[in-house]
Amino acid sequence: MKHLFTLVLGLLVTIGYAQKKELKQAQKLFKASKIEEAKASLSANQEIIESSDDAKIKTQYHFLKAQIARLDKAYQAAYDNLLLAEGNNSLKTLLVNEYQQLTQDIVNDAIAQSEAKEYIPSSENLYLAYQINPENNIDYLYYAATNAVNGANYELALERYIQLRDIDYTGVVTKYYATAVSTNEETEVTETEYNIYKKSKDFTNLRTEDTDSKYPEIVKNIALIYNKLGQKDNAMKAVQDARKANPGDVGLILTEANIYIQLGEKQRYKELITEAIEQDPNNAILYFNLGVVNGEQGDNATARDYYEKAIELDPSMENAYLNLVALILQNESTIVEKMNNLGNSRADNLKYDELKVEREKLYEECVPVLKQLIALDDSNLEAVKTLRNIYGTIGDNDGFKAMKAIIEKHEQ
Repeated sequence: MKHLFTLVLGLLVTIGYAQKKELKQAQKLFKASKIEEAKASLSANQEIIESSDDAKIKTQYHFLKAQIARLDKAYQAAYDNLLLAEGNNSLKTLLVNEYQQLTQDIVNDAIAQSEAKEYIPSSENLYLAYQINPENNIDYLYYAATNAVNGANYELALERYIQLRDIDYTGVVTKYYATAVSTNEETEVTETEYNIYKKSKDFTNLRTEDTDSKYPEIVKNIALIYNKLGQKDNAMKAVQDARKANPGDVGLILTEANIYIQLGEKQRYKELITEAIEQDPNNAILYFNLGVVNGEQGDNATARDYYEKAIELDPSMENAYLNLVALILQNESTIVEKMNNLGNSRADNLKYDELKVEREKLYEECVPVLKQLIALDDSNLEAVKTLRNIYGTIGDNDGFKAMKAIIEKHEQ
């Protein structure tokens, strides 16, 4: 029995020595950048190394496998092996660095895949980057959801957006700004620089600014995806549940409004946009949207009021000018049709003159609106050509020539 024990012990020592020897050989090859040889060595000795009862050998083995897998872009395998390498204190710092390098490599590949329109592989990689460090890498979950939408995998996108919603992800980022006294120019700075500059006389007007929350967008996308999948009840429930938790959130009000407009329920859309205006009375876009929906419903007088209000709040809103002009000219085709259907009798000629005056009044209403728009941006050739045609019709030769010159300038 004594000899048998000695034999078994000797065998275990021999196996343990072989395991360490083969692992060290593979590590040596890897350090020499002989990646394929290191991989082949591990593969050839996989059974003997994996049978080890020595935790240090096993964790070092999986750590090396993770490094090789990362270089092979087998990112899931790299992550799985890093998890198996946990628990070895001697690898603690190396593991932190390897997790960081793995995340960086994954994200770089995901960006390249996204640029190549390989949206689903990019989404999968970004999701893996999120899983590596869910607390600090949550932004990658958001981009994974976005790319799932871009790749038309709506079920996958829905799953990831729901994850974001359930962890109350906002995606809000604080930006830091400081103005250099020497140049009087404001620039964006890092948080560290911001804290240093607060104590410096060389910088002034230090301020912070938070970006908009992505939460309303996430809820909207959940609802839109449900709607696209034919699950309209789930779509409405998703946005209504969010609104119950945040009743005054303008973004969520607009989200619900957008769902209703997609469902063709324009009256409810109008009600919600009106509610949003109560929360944000100086938002020109809200008035513009009400102008559009009222115009579509044939309420031109109300639509005009809203377009004019939008222009008052934001004089640079070109679409509001164009829509207002289109609204004013809406009756032009009816007037022209009536003129063309008249005969040559005295009564018809009188009626023709009346209709002509009526049409010219429409044109004259449009002139100041178009002039305002062109003063803002004379490269808006749609506006310039419309005003040119109006000047030509009402006989304003100087105005016609001025518009023609602008067109020629931009078309050269």
